[in-house]
Amino acid sequence: MKLYRLEFVLKEPSEDTEGMYLAEVPVLPGCRAWGETAALALENLQSVTTAFIESHRAHGDPLPPEVAAAAVDVGEQRGVGEVMVAV
Repeated sequence: MKLYRLEFVLKEPSEDTEGMYLAEVPVLPGCRAWGETAALALENLQSVTTAFIESHRAHGDPLPPEVAAAAVDVGEQRGVGEVMVAV
């Protein structure tokens, strides 16, 4: 199993996002999701991103180089994670 650590952008509700939060992964064209809350948008984005990568693999399509470079073999490791903070 591979773990992909991909940066995302979260946009606040606005007219452009039809009053919803919008989360997207810039290195995956068209990979975006909306939600009534930031948490829901991110949860939806995780599902969409998983489906995007699984679809590429199933069809034998190469992933963008930035995505392939972000993959980490998980194997039996436990506690793999990442946290980002802005201060």
